[in-house]
Amino acid sequence: MTRERGVDASVTPGAREAATVLLVRDAPALEVFMLRRNLQSAWNGGVHLFPGGALEPGDRDDAVRVRCPDRSDADASARLGHRSGGLGYWVAAIREAFEEAGVLLARHGDGRALDPQDAAWARLTEARDALNAGDLDLRAVLEDEELILEVDALEVFAHWVTPPGQIRRYDTWFFVGAAPAGHTYEHDAIETVASVWMRPEDAVTANDRGEIDLILPTRRSLEVLCAFPDAASVLAHARRVGGDGTHRVRMVDDVGGGECIPVPGDAGVGAAS
Repeated sequence: MTRERGVDASVTPGAREAATVLLVRDAPALEVFMLRRNLQSAWNGGVHLFPGGALEPGDRDDAVRVRCPDRSDADASARLGHRSGGLGYWVAAIREAFEEAGVLLARHGDGRALDPQDAAWARLTEARDALNAGDLDLRAVLEDEELILEVDALEVFAHWVTPPGQIRRYDTWFFVGAAPAGHTYEHDAIETVASVWMRPEDAVTANDRGEIDLILPTRRSLEVLCAFPDAASVLAHARRVGGDGTHRVRMVDDVGGGECIPVPGDAGVGAAS
């Protein structure tokens, strides 16, 4: 089949590339940021999930790539087992978190951290609205504000592919990252209608009680998080098992056709740390 420029042959045929990000924090117990999709959505309406969505052509724009000095496309691709184009997943995860949740994993070109109290952040808030309206693209935002994307803040967490036979199929890489302090963390009121920080075990229990709806990859991701006491241990574990020396992701098979990082309770895996 014909593939778009930059799309690797290892992407599942018929499935659209996508990226999702689990933003975690300690408050003081481990929490993860979740959104509820619009009930009118044609895809997973009403379910709780993590920020994420399909890759866009601009996620692999050369002008965006130069704004990601902390990780090369070759390294990113190797981590995913792709020949090329892997960095686009990291970019998409950051872009979607900004569009859907109001948090931007980036820094100023001079190394300064983003400050939600300064004038630049006010402009970024307006830029988020323009991005969601389709009036602006990520490249323009990064160039206008001279920003660097902090792609090294995200670790590979899981990989899920929608089973054959579904109307919409996605080949989705899940990432995990520490939630930066002070950012907005607010749903976009377009695709998502509510947002909440939840302890993983509380979200699983709420799903068991029928209080929230979860799709399988979200449920499994929450169950994985339940094995860890805090955000630091989640990230440390993801960094440790996310590569085997060649940066190829080492994962275990999971129910439902997905794969995730090995965690305590999986065969041959010790305690989380």
